[in-house]
Parts: sequence; C-alpha cells; structure tokens
Amino acid sequence: MALVTTAEVCDTNPQQIVSGELRALQPIFQIYGRRQVFSGPVVTLKAFEDNVLIREFLEERGSGRVLVVDGGGSLRCAILGGNPVVQAQNNGWAGIVVNGCIRDVDEINGCDIGVRALGSHPMKANKKGIGEKHVPITIGGTRISDGEWLYADTDGILISRAELCV
Repeated sequence: MALVTTAEVCDTNPQQIVSGELRALQPIFQIYGRRQVFSGPVVTLKAFEDNVLIREFLEERGSGRVLVVDGGGSLRCAILGGNPVVQAQNNGWAGIVVNGCIRDVDEINGCDIGVRALGSHPMKANKKGIGEKHVPITIGGTRISDGEWLYADTDGILISRAELCV
C-alpha cells in the first residue's frame, strides 16, 4: 500500500464496509518484524498448537502473499518461531498473521517481513502435522477466505474481497 493508510482506505470506501467487502480485524495483534506495512493475497491455514503445516507453507515461494493462520487464539505455546520467519522472508512472503503466539521475538524483529500475533510464548508447538489448508477461517472477529487481500499497517489490519486500487 504505497502511502495510503488503512484508515484512509476505510474513510474512502464506506460502501464496501457496509457491504462486507472490506472488513477490519479486531485490534488484538502485536506488531513484529521490521516491515510494519504490508499487503498481499491471503493464504489461509487452521493449525491449533501445531506448526508443521506453517513451516511447509513458508518453505514455498511466497510471491508477495500473506499467510494467515488461525491458531485458535491459543496462548499456551508458540506456533511460529524465528527460523520459519527467516525462511519466509527469504522466500518472498509479504507477511504472516497468527491468531496465536510466536517466539524468538528478537530474531523475528530483525527480519524484513511483517508479522502479527497475539503475543509471544517460550514453549514450542506440537509437530503432528494436524491442520487444514486453504479453508475459511475466523480471526479477529472477521471471516477470512483464501485469495482475499490483506492490508496491514500500524493502525490495523483490513481484509478485502478483491485487491484495492490505492
């Protein structure tokens, strides 16, 4: 999003907000990573206290996409750590939003990628490979589908059914 903020997008698109084509996530996420402003097409994943599928996604070419993970809001362990975030940065992902916790915060904060999470936790996740890829998820009070667009800055996170012309 060039120089247009999420607040400006909301102010100039009231009809899309009313129709539900433009939605804002609840302000529950902490900001991590060096890239505070990021956007891209969404890839969804549902994975509760397990990080195997997250790592698999981030090993792929990101091509400017944003991985949005519904970790069920768990605050009992971290489902994303420094190594996968470094890999995501190197593979061209624009950002990662986690409805759960991360760890290795100092390492993540050194990466040129946008990361949002509920908080940090030192305990690691399970490695069972349980989860669902490319399914509709609900996080931050908002339903999110694969292929929608995410726009994040320091004001918040927006989800749009289509890419916005900003």
